[in-house]
Amino acid sequence: MAKRLFDIIFSILGIIILSPFLILISIVIVLTSRGGALYRQVRVGKNGKQFKLFKFRSMHKGSDKSGSLTVGMRDSRITAIGFYLRKYKLDELPQLFNVFMGNMSFVGPRPEVPEYVALYDAEQKEVLKVKPGMTDYASIAYSKENELLDKAQNPEELYIKQIMPDKLKLNLRYIQDMSLETDIKLIFKTMKKIFTH
Repeated sequence: MAKRLFDIIFSILGIIILSPFLILISIVIVLTSRGGALYRQVRVGKNGKQFKLFKFRSMHKGSDKSGSLTVGMRDSRITAIGFYLRKYKLDELPQLFNVFMGNMSFVGPRPEVPEYVALYDAEQKEVLKVKPGMTDYASIAYSKENELLDKAQNPEELYIKQIMPDKLKLNLRYIQDMSLETDIKLIFKTMKKIFTH
């Protein structure tokens, strides 16, 4: 209950305070590349329920048809403004609306796309028992995931066999440690990671 109340209060505050900035980013995206400002992607949430995750569009329209993984910050599908949105995690800001609506929390396992969730084993599926979040231990540990994928000979194989299982272990660790105090610590660690990146 305290976690949901925290999410509602601070998502509303975040949306209100950042609204001029959100509008400005939206305008820049629309003016600099073809397509809308927002990108909606199907992700798997609590209890396996699918929902639409909101992001600022950082790739050229239709780029998602060539795969879910983004390989490196210089992926040719990323727009000029998208490079900076991704670098400073600004593309994630619209997820404040997901938090407000209740299909996400500020802190929790990052929601995955259905094609990768289908690969989870029984233990890994435990992460689906809690609400997904904007950040958690795995988000901090793999803040440079794109760079790792960029160096890989087979990025998808690296993601499925090494990165995803490791992230899921960290997700399970979060579930064991889950508390409002842990959430606040992880939010500050995430902000520090972004600003010192």
